[in-house]
Amino acid sequence: MKRIRKKSTKKPISLNKARYVSSKIGKTKAVESVESLRKYVPSTKRMNSVTLQEMLEQYKMVYVKPNIGMFGNGVIRIELTGEEAERSYSYQSGVTIKRFKTFTDMYVSLLKVTRKRRYLVQKGIHLLTYKGNRFDLRVMVQQTPARKWETTGIIGRVAHPAKIVTNFHNGGTLKSVDTLLKKYLPRAERTGYVNQLQVMGIQVAKAINAQYRGVKEIGVDVALDKDLQPWILEVNTSPDPYIFRRLKDKRIFAKIRRYAKAYGRL
Repeated sequence: MKRIRKKSTKKPISLNKARYVSSKIGKTKAVESVESLRKYVPSTKRMNSVTLQEMLEQYKMVYVKPNIGMFGNGVIRIELTGEEAERSYSYQSGVTIKRFKTFTDMYVSLLKVTRKRRYLVQKGIHLLTYKGNRFDLRVMVQQTPARKWETTGIIGRVAHPAKIVTNFHNGGTLKSVDTLLKKYLPRAERTGYVNQLQVMGIQVAKAINAQYRGVKEIGVDVALDKDLQPWILEVNTSPDPYIFRRLKDKRIFAKIRRYAKAYGRL
């Protein structure tokens, strides 16, 4: 007589869900746990009236962003200008800019935008520009079929003239790294610089993977300041691979797609 097996009541685990890490502060702390990467992470704290005011005093310009969010949605740029009695505060959310004479007035208005969501405040980095518009870089890092980390692509994202975020899904424009860095570095130095970014991307992937074992791919958002110092703004564990189709070199997206298929993303 055959034994009748009871059907399991457990729901199957979604591999993609297991790989996705939503908390930005959690990913930031994972990167900061590696000493060699700490210098590339701008100061990032949970936002409240105290941390926001302290960081504005220190840096004069900060970004606040939802702890959980995508595509640059909800990101706000806040600035403090002037000295003592002449001080003024302003913030930009989307294309709207508001100005205030006191921190309290600004903060009350800001809370109406952020509502009850948990936000982070991050040291503001003055980005390099391309034709007058700010840009940053997206560094794509993936596990190969042999389960080794490899930086498979780097692409530039140029912000819409009226916006503060560079995301393609928020009006940004995609450009090759070579095009964006041409103004700042001679050709011979650009190659070495990009190689450094590739190595940094792999280090970030290992740091994230050490804390979140299911992660198979990351997209690192990297800002460059006037001294060409790279800053790790954010790590995305579900990066859009299709933006790399915009690059002239089609081999880059072909490899990204092949690796993604190997670990079940596509």
